[in-house]
Amino acid sequence: MNLLETSLELLIVVIAVVSLAANLLVLLCFTCSAEVRAQVPGLFIINLSFCNILIAVLNMPSTLLGVVKRQKPFGDCFCYTVSFMDTFLTTNTMLSMAALSIDRWIAVVFPLTYSSKMRHKDALLMVSYSWLHSLAFSLTAFLLSWVDFNPVYASCTVHLAEEGFRGQFVVFTVVFHSSTFALSLFILCFTYLKVLKVARFHCNRIDVITVQTLLLLVNIQPSVKQRCLHEQKKRRRRATKKICIFIGSFVMCFAPYVITRLTELLLSVQINHDWGITSKCLMYSKAASDPFVYSLLRKQYKKALAGVRNRILGQNSYPLSVQSSPANTANEYYTQRVTKLLKDNYYNKKTTDILGNVQSINVNGKNPDLIVS
Repeated sequence: MNLLETSLELLIVVIAVVSLAANLLVLLCFTCSAEVRAQVPGLFIINLSFCNILIAVLNMPSTLLGVVKRQKPFGDCFCYTVSFMDTFLTTNTMLSMAALSIDRWIAVVFPLTYSSKMRHKDALLMVSYSWLHSLAFSLTAFLLSWVDFNPVYASCTVHLAEEGFRGQFVVFTVVFHSSTFALSLFILCFTYLKVLKVARFHCNRIDVITVQTLLLLVNIQPSVKQRCLHEQKKRRRRATKKICIFIGSFVMCFAPYVITRLTELLLSVQINHDWGITSKCLMYSKAASDPFVYSLLRKQYKKALAGVRNRILGQNSYPLSVQSSPANTANEYYTQRVTKLLKDNYYNKKTTDILGNVQSINVNGKNPDLIVS
């Protein structure tokens, strides 16, 4: 056993542990938080986490044993089952990510009609289609006996055992990856680029109002002005960063494996064993990153985890506020009020009301500052 195989074995173990722990935390948040359960995207996230947990419990240990033993880890029945689940779960995760992108596209591009276009019933229909779509391909491969241990990937997955059916197998593989990976990637790119376009449009509108407001607030504290400009720059980068993470993680994790599976259809191409396992590990890594990309780093889930932690420790859900200096408190107060003015002015589209909302006062008898009423 060489160093590369040992590293791949450790990598599979780490991915399996992180994936199982992180996705269980997502399920815990969904169970303990009514706020998370009330959100429509929560159904897609739960479906995604459920599939990732099964991948971590069934497929990853099977691949690990395949790498160690260099042969089929268990009997035929178990390997066929794992191969069936590999196709089903992988397809389901891709379609779940596409469903999440559609939900965010509707929420951003059609915010006024989101509640009528994306209801829990609609989300259940999309999840049901994801399951039927996944079941159709996994069941087809199972009935045609295209499920077995594939030594190239050291995994129980889709595999052609008899060369007599190569033509049908090639058609199945091309259609399968076109209707799963390619379709999901197209939906992700279309929806998230639309979301990015809308986000940039709103940022440009807010930037114009920010500049006009700062020009009117002549006596505003320099620290407040710097914070407003800093928030302005952060707003520009935030949307682009999130879109790149959503699409980039999908491509980086799934594309190498899909391209490898399509390349091996050529008779003249021999896939390297180590690369096959590496591409499989990259695909597994998506199960470990999904909880952080789609849920655990969001405020609702952080709040839910904090509530669970407080229940376990028996602490009050409302922590004591940290004391701060009067100057910092005033600066933070001014920043919040100016930000509120910017948002109110943006949504009401009334730039002429800014002067009427700004009053000059004297704080503690010192330098006059500006505060938004």
